[in-house]
Amino acid sequence: MTKPVYPRLRPLADPEYLPALRPEYVHRRPALGLGKLDPPPRVLLLYGSLRERSYSRLAVEEAARLLQFFGCETRIFDPSDLPLPDQFQDDDHPAVHELREYSLWSEAQVWCSPERHGQITGIMKAQIDHLPLAYKGLRPTQGRALAVMQVCAGSQSFNSVNTLRILGRWMRMFTIPNQSSVAKAYEEFDEAGRMKPSSYYDRIVDVIEELVRFTVLLRPHADQLVDRYSERKDRNEPVDTHVEAAGLAKAT
Repeated sequence: MTKPVYPRLRPLADPEYLPALRPEYVHRRPALGLGKLDPPPRVLLLYGSLRERSYSRLAVEEAARLLQFFGCETRIFDPSDLPLPDQFQDDDHPAVHELREYSLWSEAQVWCSPERHGQITGIMKAQIDHLPLAYKGLRPTQGRALAVMQVCAGSQSFNSVNTLRILGRWMRMFTIPNQSSVAKAYEEFDEAGRMKPSSYYDRIVDVIEELVRFTVLLRPHADQLVDRYSERKDRNEPVDTHVEAAGLAKAT
């Protein structure tokens, strides 16, 4: 059987090379005891800049290496040919289809945007806008765990991560408490594009540890946590098990 080809997956260079990580302080399985670790948690990573040296992409790549180190499977989407929302009728474009397929595949996501003019970039927003709440009877984002990050050209700011949190809630995702904001990102990466040891790198490790934990913790409960009365009503799916029906009769 031929494996599917995904032309918009960015390759990850040196996935096992973590020069800024101090392994003596790391739990290799941060979610141990919180739930089943097999199959590996599936994480989609999105970034918000098309620059050749994109610091949001470099930060996402560091996050992906950590996720793989913690036993996860990762996919980094390349938005370089993603059209604007509504540019094509019914969003019928290969890049849109591929992005939605990755989102459906994922159990968790990482969103990282630069801050431009005090907000997330249009490239970041376009990717999220291409992820509908409902798609062919499926939910591309609902119930997924989400980690938000940003990179700053100047002093540390939190406008982008705050906006990403709003968007995550709107997309019915479980946004984890921790977040990362890297100030003066141009100073935090070496010539090879690898992040230097710093408190900013340590915070990304914290964020990814927490994302893995929440993903595994939510995994067995995701369907129940997003099971809604209004949607059951719209689908005409009454709750008719004996136990629940008896409980309803007792309550009335």
